[in-house]
Amino acid sequence: MNKTVTGCIVTYNNIATIDNALGSLLKCTEAPFRMFVVDNGSTDGTIEHIEKHYPEVTLIRSTGNIGFGAGHNLIMDMLDSDYHAIINPDIIVRDDVISKLAAFLDSNGDVGMVSPEIRFPDGRLQILGKRRPTPLYLAASRMRGNGEPSKLLKEYAMMDCDLSKPVDIQNATGCFMFIRTKLFKEIGGFDKKYFMYFEDSDLTLEVNSRYRTVYYPRATVYHEWGRESKKNFKLKLIQIQSMLHYFAKWGLK
Repeated sequence: MNKTVTGCIVTYNNIATIDNALGSLLKCTEAPFRMFVVDNGSTDGTIEHIEKHYPEVTLIRSTGNIGFGAGHNLIMDMLDSDYHAIINPDIIVRDDVISKLAAFLDSNGDVGMVSPEIRFPDGRLQILGKRRPTPLYLAASRMRGNGEPSKLLKEYAMMDCDLSKPVDIQNATGCFMFIRTKLFKEIGGFDKKYFMYFEDSDLTLEVNSRYRTVYYPRATVYHEWGRESKKNFKLKLIQIQSMLHYFAKWGLK
């Protein structure tokens, strides 16, 4: 596999997790790989830490907190790779996930984007939506406690399917998305109307209008998932606004 890969992390006061993300990605990746970080105005020392400890990373400072999708779009003209990874700052890898995903796209020309298996750092599987979001699925996700996921949530996460092998999905989570760079550019990156939340669901539908999106469980990333929108009222309002835009654009089904 001699394809080139770029990756981008958008940061905003992520000094607590950025070492694990960058350190693991740079250590484990053997494919030709260029890492970007777009910082949205961190004040916690994130920028200075990256400059000091990761000189191989291309650091871009945005004009302020412009949001998740807009931050990733900021480097669009700088991408000259075959494949591109969209990565959260709270992601950890423990092996060469980048090369595994690149090899999968190499072997499957009709797949435009691939989503790895996502687990908590302690190894538990994260229950994440893989079918297209609906109001019922989102309600089931919002109301989930610490116990067994509901029947609706299992359906949303496609737990009624055999997830031990690659399977086509309608919704890839934005914490780690691996896409053909040319396709990402053709789509125009993320829809600018989303500040945060639902831009990943939107991008998946855009990809699926042209190619397939596949869940690939033979590559695993670890996500320190905080579910901040459940704790922060402002983020909850942003999530609702994004949800309304998503359903206005794509419908309720």
